[in-house]
Amino acid sequence: MTRLFEKTYPQPGTAPGHGVHAHEHPHPSEAVVSAWHYHNEQLNPQDPETVMHEGAPADGFVWLHFQGTPGPRQLQQLAEAFALHPLALEDVRHRGQRPKLDYFGDYAVIILNQPQLDGDSVRLEQFNLFVHPQFVISVHSGETDPFEPIRQRMRGTNRNFNRLGAPYLAYALMDVVVDQAFPLMEKLGDRIEDLEERVLSQPNHDTLSRIHVVRRELLVLRRQLWPTRDVITRLMRDDQDPFGPEMMPWLRDVHDHTIQIMDLLESYRDMASSLIEAYLSAVNQRSNDVIRVLTIIATIFIPLTFIVGIYGMNFDHPDSPWSMPELYTYYGYPVLLGIMLAIVLGMLYLFRRRRWL
Repeated sequence: MTRLFEKTYPQPGTAPGHGVHAHEHPHPSEAVVSAWHYHNEQLNPQDPETVMHEGAPADGFVWLHFQGTPGPRQLQQLAEAFALHPLALEDVRHRGQRPKLDYFGDYAVIILNQPQLDGDSVRLEQFNLFVHPQFVISVHSGETDPFEPIRQRMRGTNRNFNRLGAPYLAYALMDVVVDQAFPLMEKLGDRIEDLEERVLSQPNHDTLSRIHVVRRELLVLRRQLWPTRDVITRLMRDDQDPFGPEMMPWLRDVHDHTIQIMDLLESYRDMASSLIEAYLSAVNQRSNDVIRVLTIIATIFIPLTFIVGIYGMNFDHPDSPWSMPELYTYYGYPVLLGIMLAIVLGMLYLFRRRRWL
């Protein structure tokens, strides 16, 4: 199950911008780095160490991508090569950040979270993005790189990368991260539909626990995806470098995707809440059915018990007019059984006619 608190945080009392967080391994691993230079509709691979040493190019723009969480050495190289603010680098190191947007001089820092379904739980991969007219630095904390389709587009005939430059690449990366929520929403929708069938067919404790798991995952998603929409809205509203007016149509496209995702998320939250009510109704209905059957059985046996109790007293005296004459009736026993059977059948007919059965 997804933890509600997943943030890594600095040791209390450390200076702002310090790279080491609480409970960190004394020798943290480093991220896998790849670098490309884009100019004149050409995407050329570069040596990452050279890029982190020389910084931004004079023509075109460079894309530096980190897969995993960068180590302190890598962050120090980035700070020196691209003059990045230590607070922005601290957010890279401390995962679990809330989606947000900050401006530091002539570059923007964007933090998003990419949700992924890992079994029955939601896993959030933090995505940090540094956008400057001459460079784009992306940091994805997951194990797999989701941006190979972007590189294929850059190697193809898409001239937007050449015309709009680094901001368009930043848009494309954000679009990939945001759109990762759609297949996740589809899987959650399938799980909710399956739970609806289970609630109606077998409302047991396992079904209830599954409903609570889905509600918890939707809560975690809402807490992360709602600020994502605010980040895109602020990018559109600020109209600040490096995102100029020519980027507004593309940002509106991402914003529209976030609205669609939030609509699905809110719909699923309502459905999950209604599943709890449906579960309780189904359980109450099953309890009522059991109680109704037991009540009918008890009601049927009330007159039978009365008859048996009367004839179980066996009062007999040869001279008393109040003796029980049926005790010596030749066919008394089968007649009494027949009367009792007729009472049972009559009551069953009455219950059926009134739709109590």
